[in-house]
Amino acid sequence: MTGIIPAPDRLVVASANPHKIAEVERIWLEIGVGGEIIRGLSWEEVEETGETLEENALLKALAVVAATGLSALADDTGLEVSALGGAPGVRSARYAGEHASYQDNTDRLLEEMDGRQDRSARFRTVAALAWPGGRRVVAEGVLEGRITWTPRGTAGFGYDPVFAVGDRTLAEMTAAEKNSISHRARALRALAALLGG
Repeated sequence: MTGIIPAPDRLVVASANPHKIAEVERIWLEIGVGGEIIRGLSWEEVEETGETLEENALLKALAVVAATGLSALADDTGLEVSALGGAPGVRSARYAGEHASYQDNTDRLLEEMDGRQDRSARFRTVAALAWPGGRRVVAEGVLEGRITWTPRGTAGFGYDPVFAVGDRTLAEMTAAEKNSISHRARALRALAALLGG
């Protein structure tokens, strides 16, 4: 690593989503930045009230630093669909309502896309790492793709079954294949590039 900021010795993944935690941990360990990921801690749910992905990622990271006293790694991801003017964007996790399931959000997206020929879309992730004391770094990752007409595949989570890169959806890829190209992996690698050992 040629980064300029020392990586934290211990950190927490600032998420309550077990799928996201597992994916972040896998990618972070593959990158090999170092630092022990601490599991099993709890904190109050952080409301994602930011207007941007960066604001939400920082909100989560800083709240978890305050709650645990440890460095925290958070991200926020938006699916930006060209034909929908960039929606659902920052509201991707709540596209079908505040307590919507993955299926609810995917169903609403496919309804909104019904009959639209322009299927181009991109996933954008902003990752934020915050330390006790106020230091923070932020990085972004983008994955271009398209929205399929119907869901395909059983792996992954969220919009993965309807987001295709090439001829396969993210839900048709293995975890290793997805992590090698994903928006989250790109954001975490960009973040790791800012860190030194």
